[in-house]
Amino acid sequence: MIAARKASDVQARGWIFDLDGTLTVAQHDFPAIRRELGIPADEDILKHLGRLPIAEREQLNARLDAIELRLAAEVAPAPGAADLVRQLHDSGMRLGILTRNLRKVAMASLERIGVLDCFAPEHILGRNDAPPKPAPDGIHQLLADWQLQHSEAVMVGDFRFDLEAGRAAGCHTCLVFPDNAWPELTDLHVADCHALLAYLRRVTCSVAWTDPQP
Repeated sequence: MIAARKASDVQARGWIFDLDGTLTVAQHDFPAIRRELGIPADEDILKHLGRLPIAEREQLNARLDAIELRLAAEVAPAPGAADLVRQLHDSGMRLGILTRNLRKVAMASLERIGVLDCFAPEHILGRNDAPPKPAPDGIHQLLADWQLQHSEAVMVGDFRFDLEAGRAAGCHTCLVFPDNAWPELTDLHVADCHALLAYLRRVTCSVAWTDPQP
């Protein structure tokens, strides 16, 4: 369902996707990655690495990169993801990726699920291309390149960081996950990409959204 905000409607023309767990089946075993890198169980991986001395940070970043590249070789599309992306692309929507992974990992994953051609390379942003979510910088970067207003874009993801980034950027938010633990951050909640595609087809791929919550 779409949460009611204000009476005025806008058209969603830009779609920004998270990757792991949104367009691909979730692969990252974050507790295992933390153990492998020696990061405390309650620490955000990227924040922890960012606080380390340069030499140690570079060493652990290289190990994290290797883990992600290994996982990318085994990635599988989330239900309905490839069809959803293809439908939006064919409908003339602007498409971007904003992920906490590496750009080359994102590109390898998109190629593996068959939709890399739907994204301009400069619109695939990894953790080295913009501050990682929940920072909204990557969203602002994409919207500036597309020359779209924040109210014309949707941030789609499966986790709180995706929704917080979307809220901070002032755009619409779509949670793709069976349960919604963050209703205050979510404008649209669907179980998976297949359900989102079915919704879009019902409204002929021209989604009218109410103004995003401040």
